[in-house]
Amino acid sequence: MGRLSLTIRELRELKKGLGQTGYDVCIDLSGIFRSGVITWFSKAGVKLGFKESDEGSPFFYTHKIHGSMDIHAIDRYLKIAAFMGCPVDEIVYPFAPYDPCPAILNGLPRDYVVMSPSAGKPANRWPARKFGELSARLPLPSVIISSAAEADIAGETVRYSRGKAISIAGKTGLKDLLGIIGKARFFVCNDTGPMHMAAALNIPVFAIFGPANPVRTGPYGSIHTVIRKDLPCSPCYAQTPCKKFKFQCMEKLSVEDVYRVIDQKMGLL
Repeated sequence: MGRLSLTIRELRELKKGLGQTGYDVCIDLSGIFRSGVITWFSKAGVKLGFKESDEGSPFFYTHKIHGSMDIHAIDRYLKIAAFMGCPVDEIVYPFAPYDPCPAILNGLPRDYVVMSPSAGKPANRWPARKFGELSARLPLPSVIISSAAEADIAGETVRYSRGKAISIAGKTGLKDLLGIIGKARFFVCNDTGPMHMAAALNIPVFAIFGPANPVRTGPYGSIHTVIRKDLPCSPCYAQTPCKKFKFQCMEKLSVEDVYRVIDQKMGLL
């Protein structure tokens, strides 16, 4: 009961604070009940969101834009930008200023591949062991990135790499990552945040997908490649590895499968 009272009090304070700010426009890109309520709290004269949003959130919008769930998220968001009169013919990624040659590069090989074997959702992770075995086959050394909290995943990748991988898990901030990824020959990853950084830097991405839908959230751009097992149950959008099919979409995707695709695109041999 005490927590409920605290939540109600916090909601009242949020509503009061947002309502006093005087917003003209509020845009809800999340499209869930909570974000819809926050949009309503803003008291903006124009409240924008997608017609297809979930959990009743469109009820809180003054303008409902048809975004479609069958296109990439970037193209979907651009529909709102276009509705507002913004130019959408050219897509640019305005990064905050960063050092393209961070100090950590001094300890890395001159020519390398970057791998990101972790992912926010366990279901989206191709096994770290397979990342390591892939690294062992590549002609270039691999630099393994991850947060400090997932250093064990990076460590397992290194153990299976036969000395071909170097872990810098937990040793970089986002700005350092931009410099490191920007110097890579290519980038191999799961469906994860750094994938989008690499795509924005125009570094060729090889993204391994299982339960997630690459049409919506894959690397954006024609130079990038999604690698996935073609199964009737995928994508299923699972948050955790499935019991029924025992995570076949990731487990059945072999190191040879992934290596072959990379070789075809990059000419490794």
